[in-house]
Amino acid sequence: DVDDIPVRIYWPPVPEHEDLPVVVFYHGGGWSIGDLDTHDVVCRDHAIGAEAIVVSVDYRLAPEHPFPQGVDDAWAALRWVGEHAAELGGDPARIAVAGDSAGGNFAAVMTQLARDHRGPPLVFQLLWYPATTGDTTLRSFVENADAPILDRDAVAAFLHWYVPGMDISDPSKLPTTLAPANAADLSELPPAFIGTAEHDPLRDDGARYAELLTAAGVPVELRNEPTLVHGYVSFALVVPAAAEATNRGLAALKAALTAAR
Repeated sequence: DVDDIPVRIYWPPVPEHEDLPVVVFYHGGGWSIGDLDTHDVVCRDHAIGAEAIVVSVDYRLAPEHPFPQGVDDAWAALRWVGEHAAELGGDPARIAVAGDSAGGNFAAVMTQLARDHRGPPLVFQLLWYPATTGDTTLRSFVENADAPILDRDAVAAFLHWYVPGMDISDPSKLPTTLAPANAADLSELPPAFIGTAEHDPLRDDGARYAELLTAAGVPVELRNEPTLVHGYVSFALVVPAAAEATNRGLAALKAALTAAR
């Protein structure tokens, strides 16, 4: 029943625009900020690097639209792509999800919803420094409480806006559409690349989710970038180490989409 969700669609610079893989991208911003423009360059990088159509989703933001409205938009957009991929020049059998930070949270949640609802079939998940556990007691939150770009106070504000009134004191009790790491069953999810940054409160969120996916038999490549901070995919144009890190993830995405042909 969700409609009127803006999307921006990118086609890669390749000769043929038929049967291309499709990546549904969810931008970061603590579920509260960010839009199609803030991640325009990031989506262009994904389209070029993966040689894929990228559908960037402009989901509703908190605090005006708190949880789970953003999830609803993300899921509606993914289902729309599954139904209309061929009209875009895409291959409905080669759809992946990707996202950074809060968008990585959405991408992880989408893989579980798609599995449980028997589609759209997903072949890969590219998660950039995703929020997966809701556990702010993890070591990386303590070590990076005052980190640049994203710190403890910013995380607290985003959660206050996104889940107002929700008791988040026990992260193990959070719903899986907020904390995908809490899913009782993580099997039969698509392979993943998870990119994290050493100087990021969410570093251990990504590492923990990688551990859980691996234990469930899901192929995972985890790359923690020792010199980088949260949001590094957005810095790829100006920070060489960020460009290298971004290219690693995009190479994994392209390889997975090519193999699924």
